[in-house]
Amino acid sequence: MKENFHKKFLTGENEIAKVLIPQNRLLQRVSELGAVISQDYEDKDLAVVAILKGSFIFAADLLRDLTVNATIDFMSISSYAGQPGSGVVRITKDLEESVTGRHILLVEDIIDTGLTANYLIRILKERGPASLSLCALLDKSARRLIDLPIAYRGFDIPDVFVVGYGMDFQQKYRNLPYIAVLRA
Repeated sequence: MKENFHKKFLTGENEIAKVLIPQNRLLQRVSELGAVISQDYEDKDLAVVAILKGSFIFAADLLRDLTVNATIDFMSISSYAGQPGSGVVRITKDLEESVTGRHILLVEDIIDTGLTANYLIRILKERGPASLSLCALLDKSARRLIDLPIAYRGFDIPDVFVVGYGMDFQQKYRNLPYIAVLRA
């Protein structure tokens, strides 16, 4: 039943053009990232900060692959005047716990211009963490306006609009178990 649901997006007249990263490659790469992060944060107080809504599935899978003690908290942001990619954002949901003195792993679904991630890094650094590293499932470097130190990168992707695995188009397709390209 589930298989038929997902197959229907790849046939006929719909908004999905093709699968860019299949589920098995996603899960394998998330597991690899989890192993490296676990090694890097062994014996450290790790606070995973996931950015909603797009990173929630990636963050959940990543957290399950970590072999270190870690907590998770969430932030949600929105673009001012509905202009995504402008880098001008406001926090709509802030962290519930303090990150002062903790090692922060900022988890993003996708980095494109880098403006939003840069803003979040600035805000979080002001809170006095022991360290702060950026983890992005997808890196769309062709659109980058700001050089960012992405410590943990899942996949480099071309400049295409992607959905699935938590990412959406008009709130749809978040539940796809793979990353797909939206039709232009």
